[in-house]
Amino acid sequence: MSDLTYRSAGVDLDLYQQAMQKLPAIMSRTHAAQGGRVLPLPGGFAGLFRLTDEARRYRDPVLVSGTDGVGTKIKVAIAARKYDTVGIDLVGMCVNDCLCLGAEPLFFLDYVALGKDDPQLIAELVAGVSEGCVRAKSALIGGETAIMPDLYAAGDFDMAGFSVGVVERENIVDGRSIVAGDIVIGLASSGLHSNGYSLVRKVVFESAGLAIQDDVPELGKSVADVLLEPTRIYADPVSRLMSDEVTRRAVHGMAHITGGGLAENIARIIPESARCRIHIQRGSWNIPAVFGWLQKLGPVDVDEMFRVFNMGIGYVLVISAESLDRIQLTLNNSGIASHVIGKVAAGERGGELID
Repeated sequence: MSDLTYRSAGVDLDLYQQAMQKLPAIMSRTHAAQGGRVLPLPGGFAGLFRLTDEARRYRDPVLVSGTDGVGTKIKVAIAARKYDTVGIDLVGMCVNDCLCLGAEPLFFLDYVALGKDDPQLIAELVAGVSEGCVRAKSALIGGETAIMPDLYAAGDFDMAGFSVGVVERENIVDGRSIVAGDIVIGLASSGLHSNGYSLVRKVVFESAGLAIQDDVPELGKSVADVLLEPTRIYADPVSRLMSDEVTRRAVHGMAHITGGGLAENIARIIPESARCRIHIQRGSWNIPAVFGWLQKLGPVDVDEMFRVFNMGIGYVLVISAESLDRIQLTLNNSGIASHVIGKVAAGERGGELID
């Protein structure tokens, strides 16, 4: 009887090394936006990031961190055998959360777990993370790849991400400045983003019986392309607002619209002691066609749609009314559509949709 090996247990170290050799070049393209703050450490067990440099000095810096995954959107990627976009989703879900505090994204770490060694799959997944980091101007400085054959079936994988940013303590956006009379601005989403995919998959594949390669005539795309549209990353418009003192002070609160929909996510940023209620006006923006398609396909009740999905608004700003024109000009220059979608009124703390 021959000796047992790691390979016989399901982990091929030679394939693992092949995968690792592809990653440094994929990661290094994300470092340019941070100048020389990523310190080289070939073969190191951790990533090094310099907080200050010749161009950046902080008085009272606060690190902002966030972590998230992609959820069951991963099952759609597996079915489509398309792996280069869910990494963008991963970065978006983490970085967009950190942006809500007014943070500048600094660096990102990823975790990929697979049931079987697959260098090409790993490279495609991390390439997506790299692209997301480029869009977020965040440096990918490390990560972990775990091969766990008894936990994941061959072909299955999961991902998690970890984002770190920085903000001056005095510039933290925490909702404490929200007052009655403030205006609510919504930034357009790119589609479903990465939320509600358990319902999406039930509607599309189970209830409607569509296949991943089927065409969706009303949207002019395949099911795969519709469902794998990556999450929009809002680093550019938010950084534009935060880099100008006037617009920064005019932003009283920000919310990333994820699972739970518009009203619930917006309500989270109102301080416990505030007597404010955020009203979101239905019909104040055009809901993208993908949501109408999904609602009809289910069918799914309209209230459930708003409770689960972003409905075309992926990020929300609560701003002072007198700064509306200046802020909208800044947002327009970022190339992302924005809409006035509501206002803050005196009342019981919370958020609600109104007709």
